[in-house]
Amino acid sequence: MDCREFREKHVGFIDDTLPAIDMEAMREHVLLCCRCARHDTSVRRGLLIVRNLPRIEPSPDFVARLNARLKELQLASGGRREMPRHYRPPQGYFAVLAAGLALVGYLALEALHRLAPPAEIRLPPVVATAPATPPSPLSDPAFVGAISTGMPVWPAVLMAEQAPQHLANAELHEAALR
Repeated sequence: MDCREFREKHVGFIDDTLPAIDMEAMREHVLLCCRCARHDTSVRRGLLIVRNLPRIEPSPDFVARLNARLKELQLASGGRREMPRHYRPPQGYFAVLAAGLALVGYLALEALHRLAPPAEIRLPPVVATAPATPPSPLSDPAFVGAISTGMPVWPAVLMAEQAPQHLANAELHEAALR
């Protein structure tokens, strides 16, 4: 497992929702990679801090006060449902919105780039030739002429089988096989 794959599967690792084989691979990677071990530790510590924060509970009369304020605003606007005039978005609101949209667009393009199949690589065809075979010492006429007539037949048959087919005498070969 590499670091990129570890970070992609890290949420499932923390939530313990990965298959057992992936969980084991993640545990092994944490033991081997210092950088990913630091990342895992910092994420787990951050989650512990958030989980241990005290629960925020509204006061008992919160809903009644909220409804009263909403009615007050509705009456002040003459029954229209528009924002009060004193509300204006901050000056940098639109710049932040544009930057956020640009970031989302960039992340979407990056995700599409990673998910796209790799481009097919076309290479020119490879032309291969068989290497030249060295001449066999058994096909040398001097070697064949040196065989005496008093020589047993079996060594000659074995040599004939090792010689290339186009140089061997077909009749001798057939006779030796009988």
